[in-house]
Amino acid sequence: MVDRLFSDAELAALYDALCPRQTRADFDFYLPMVMAAPAALDVGCGTGAMLGEARDLGHTGLLVGLDPAAGMLAQARRRDGIDWVLGDLASAGWSQAFDLVVMTGHAFQALVSDEEIRAALAGVREALKPDGRFAFETRNPKARAWEDWRPENAVEIAGLAGETVRMARRVEAPFDGETVSFSHTFTNAAWTAPRVSHSTLRFLGAAALARFLEEAGLAIDAQYGDWDKSPLADDSPEIITIVRRN
Repeated sequence: MVDRLFSDAELAALYDALCPRQTRADFDFYLPMVMAAPAALDVGCGTGAMLGEARDLGHTGLLVGLDPAAGMLAQARRRDGIDWVLGDLASAGWSQAFDLVVMTGHAFQALVSDEEIRAALAGVREALKPDGRFAFETRNPKARAWEDWRPENAVEIAGLAGETVRMARRVEAPFDGETVSFSHTFTNAAWTAPRVSHSTLRFLGAAALARFLEEAGLAIDAQYGDWDKSPLADDSPEIITIVRRN
């Protein structure tokens, strides 16, 4: 059998099953901030689950989800009362519109090049009100999360029709000091061939991240090493950062 690429729409349809709410400690961290913000923007909103939950919890202000993947936004648009925008920060053009900007689900790591990081941070700063905050996370490279991305650590989920779908990760290009490239392979007994998606993520250390933020005119307000707000340490799994406009 020859593998075929997993389309954005196919992957989006399975995303919430792959990342169920009970495993989303990041939602528990970010949701109180979203609820307190009159206007909030979720960059890389995916299927819109977090903003949907905020609206269900009674948020009455402006909620906007931004994502470059049409397949993800097709899922998000099933949730009412939220503005869903296809695109990225560099092209969106918001000016001082939001009290809070968030990037969840390690979406920040999809910014691979220096130019992409600089453009996104410039867009964040422009989108924030003068007293606004930007909250996001990136995996701490010192924790070497990619070492667990092996086929033997595959997981199984229920597909859209209740069928079993198996997802296995494999590192295709090991950590080079900045990035890791890897694949997800999805299999289902009813499919004629596996579906495969390919990704590359940037792993920025705390010092390099701080330099990008300072260059963008963003000052660090708080930084944590995990979702329980424990201090950032060398062996912390996350670098969770809250910044404000300088």
